[in-house]
Amino acid sequence: MKTNKRTSLVIGSGGIKCAAAAGLWKVLQEEKIHVDSIVACSGGSLYGTLIANHTSVEQMEQWSRELWTSDIMQGYTASLKASQEGSLKFNERSGLVDDSVMNAKIQAVYGDLQFSDLKMPLKLVATDLMNGEKVTLAQGRVVDAIRASMAIPIIFPPWEVDGRLLVDGAASDPLPIDVAMQDGADIIIAMGFTLSYRNRFRSITAVQEQMNAIYINNILSSTYSFYNLAHHAEIFLILPEFTESISMFDVDKIPMAIERGEVATREQIPHIKRLLAAG
Repeated sequence: MKTNKRTSLVIGSGGIKCAAAAGLWKVLQEEKIHVDSIVACSGGSLYGTLIANHTSVEQMEQWSRELWTSDIMQGYTASLKASQEGSLKFNERSGLVDDSVMNAKIQAVYGDLQFSDLKMPLKLVATDLMNGEKVTLAQGRVVDAIRASMAIPIIFPPWEVDGRLLVDGAASDPLPIDVAMQDGADIIIAMGFTLSYRNRFRSITAVQEQMNAIYINNILSSTYSFYNLAHHAEIFLILPEFTESISMFDVDKIPMAIERGEVATREQIPHIKRLLAAG
């Protein structure tokens, strides 16, 4: 369904839950809904890039299993202990994780792919560590933009792009709808993810994760409400519901995440088609 209305797909932050975007992509293909551009951040950048390159759902699932493995947290436990003891000194380029494994995994999947090589226009969102500004990346090597957008503060070292130290895009906007608006999208299909809250706190890390969930969820809620009221574009929010918990390295639950994304998207399809037909 290609109309005069410009349609953009936005995929927000959500870690391994972002695999649900593969289910979204499956439905859009089956329903022949044309997408003109993609915006993504954090974990969503992995899938936004694959969709922009017209990767199959089967390939996306396979690569998801290869990417979301616990070895990307190499050195975390030792570094956390050293930082608590005071033997590990932090600066603006530090992280608790040795990112060599994660970098290699991202490189293995995306190689030297350039933004200009992609089959669809793509913009990935990161955050400037030094001033908090939202940074939109749309040129150069895709792996640099993905790595920057996924750099969870304190956990992963920031990533330098064009002289700026960048961290997780979720720190400034976990669902960057405004970037799609600025590109002139008439219809925005936005898949977002809320973070789960903890019931128990047995470590400093647990408290940090809880605080992260609080501010990310609040930013997500407030930014969506603002842009939905602004009426600069028709926004279809897709929030996959997970009937069971899914943690960062639950690769066995990736098929479930994809299925949840598919179900949530199908609920919006009649409304999206109605608007497209009106155009």
